[in-house]
Amino acid sequence: MRRIVVVGASAAGLAAAETLRREGYDGTLTLIGDEPLGPYDRPPLSKQLLAGEWEPGRLDLRTPDDLAALDLDLRLGVPATGLRLADTEVDLGDGSSVPYDGLIIATGVRPRRLPGAGGHVLRTLDDAMRLRERLVPGRRLVVVGAGFLGAEAAAVARRLGCEVTLLEPAPVPLAHAVGARVGEMLTDAHRERGVDLRCGVTVTEVTGHGVRLADGELVEADEVLTAVGSLPNTDWLGGSGLTVGDGVVCDEYCGAARNVCVAGDVARWFNPLFGRSMRIEHRTNAAEQGMAAARNLLRPEARKPFAPVPYFWSDQYDMKIQAYGYLRGHDEVAVVEGDVAERRFVAVYRTGDRVAGALAVGVPPRELRRWRQAIATGVRWREAVQIDAVAN
Repeated sequence: MRRIVVVGASAAGLAAAETLRREGYDGTLTLIGDEPLGPYDRPPLSKQLLAGEWEPGRLDLRTPDDLAALDLDLRLGVPATGLRLADTEVDLGDGSSVPYDGLIIATGVRPRRLPGAGGHVLRTLDDAMRLRERLVPGRRLVVVGAGFLGAEAAAVARRLGCEVTLLEPAPVPLAHAVGARVGEMLTDAHRERGVDLRCGVTVTEVTGHGVRLADGELVEADEVLTAVGSLPNTDWLGGSGLTVGDGVVCDEYCGAARNVCVAGDVARWFNPLFGRSMRIEHRTNAAEQGMAAARNLLRPEARKPFAPVPYFWSDQYDMKIQAYGYLRGHDEVAVVEGDVAERRFVAVYRTGDRVAGALAVGVPPRELRRWRQAIATGVRWREAVQIDAVAN
């Protein structure tokens, strides 16, 4: 291969580009990004940056000198608009096209939006800075969606002195992922700090004065943040011949077609460790999959399955939440250390007959790492969990 193109200049795309160079690839390497900025870190957008604790420059993943050392054909501020597999070319928004011998797709996701007058979303640096300017004491903020992103933003806004209403359609926030008892603990934490958290409500539109609920009620607000999930950035692949279904579908090697690999939030791949197809929107996974995709693209004869134990974290008020594994669709949750009521505990998750995940709040990372090993080695549930207390 003498020309490799990486589409997507965030964490996964950067990791892929750096890995290619580190593995000895010395051909032309094109990195395409739709934002005009160089690669930057996204998790702090809803935490340190939104709170005003960090300024934008601190989010840069690499310095200009670091990027220059990669000897990139860097195309920033120019989105990919099409892929022609037969011609092995990527079409760009400026009317040009880039040929390739190998391609890595790392185009990430975009926020879902609700009908109506817009409001805020939180995905890019510009999104975060616009919202940050509006979060002043006494300002009324409605957050639609009490997942991790919405909950983090709500926590920051309360710390900044805003009046916060958090709206969630599910009976218990995040119960599908972390279990009802942990979800209820998170609910209590927000309500104790003055958040008006309403569950079981559906927002039908964003208006110029707040949001409209399905029952017709208008919840008034000065600002509205919509945090109701994301959509993989796959529209540009229409007609390409790649299989698209809630992401770009690829195999356990991150391969989607001959000489085409996928990485990061946009990738739906088969994870052999869990025996299922998954798409993971976590920062750590993006970097790890970018590296794996690059190695498998560069040396297909030595390719290895990408079989990680996913990891994510969330900061809300004084709580540090960390988790390993794949928690969605679990059958059982057991608290193995500490006490949920005290917000210092470790909970483990069963799917089928094996340990599929572990989540910790308020404990040192080392107390969670042993559960990562249990997940990675496929430890059976009854071999690992010798307790009676179950928290479903």
